[in-house]
Amino acid sequence: MNLNSFPIIDKRKLRIGLIGCGRISKNHFKSIKQYEKDFDLVSVCDVNLDALERAKKEYEINGYSDLHSMLTSETLDLLVLCTPGGMHCRQTLLAAEHGVHVISEKPMATRFADGVKMVEACDEAGVRLFVVKQNRHNPTLKFLKRAIDERRFGALKMIHLNVFWTRPQEYYGGGWRGTWEFDGGAFMNQASHYVDLMQWLIGPVERVQSMMGTTRDIEAEDTGVLNLKWRNGALGSMAVTMLTYPKNLEASITILGEKGTAKLGGLAVNEIQHWEFQEKRDYDADILSASDETTSMYGFGHPLYYKNVIDVMRGRAEPVTDGREGLKSLELLTAAYIAARDGSSVGLPLRF
Repeated sequence: MNLNSFPIIDKRKLRIGLIGCGRISKNHFKSIKQYEKDFDLVSVCDVNLDALERAKKEYEINGYSDLHSMLTSETLDLLVLCTPGGMHCRQTLLAAEHGVHVISEKPMATRFADGVKMVEACDEAGVRLFVVKQNRHNPTLKFLKRAIDERRFGALKMIHLNVFWTRPQEYYGGGWRGTWEFDGGAFMNQASHYVDLMQWLIGPVERVQSMMGTTRDIEAEDTGVLNLKWRNGALGSMAVTMLTYPKNLEASITILGEKGTAKLGGLAVNEIQHWEFQEKRDYDADILSASDETTSMYGFGHPLYYKNVIDVMRGRAEPVTDGREGLKSLELLTAAYIAARDGSSVGLPLRF
């Protein structure tokens, strides 16, 4: 289909439903509430009947324990997926069959092939597929992206990213967390947004090597390291663990170039800790104001992400991260898992 031929809805509120009333759904409910002039929260869906009843009562909306029933009973414009990543493909395909646009939380899928199916199904149905990458809206990362786009670093030489968080064994209860089928491990789930930074900020990756290990009683990894080579010649690495004692420590990124050095740290790359370039810019004086204190790993980007969804649906903007953009980090994640499994160096793009 023509990707510019999506329908525009500009005369009424966007009717929105949400499936999965767990941990991350709170960020979405708050964002929808913030833009209540543009959204009409119609219904929720969850197989956990206690969570479903709480959401129905709190938001005074209809509730369903079956997605097919919700899609056939309600007239929706958008469906928000806050379910385990391994369920997203089936749910997206079902929404597309009903002509409903999709907002998918990370990971968009746990298999690259499923992500491709999601994009193709939405294209064929003429509906949008949005993939949530809210960290791209963080003020600190906007400054960093601007510096890279303006080539202030010159040639990029070395990039390193840490995600040193903690997830105790009880976090993995419920039967789906840490499984290959529904969740993936630390890279696929907890550090997914930071894997996205590696390709969004630096560019396409040429090759990846990885090693991963598991200490918790789960199928997938809770700790791992990546080595990366980008097509632009830069080299880098990423270290991720969910075993930090006794609490989350940092998520940081350091970029070294021939003409600049920058480091963003804090709990969620929310602090600009070093900012030094050969050539100065007027906005350098504003970088301290971009840093913020936060106790949340999610940052503050969900409302800004929803603002982009509204603008896209109204015909005023292009998506910040659509399905095709979401596939980029999913492809890198898949390559990292293949490299760890096989003890190999995996080139990109993947070929199936």
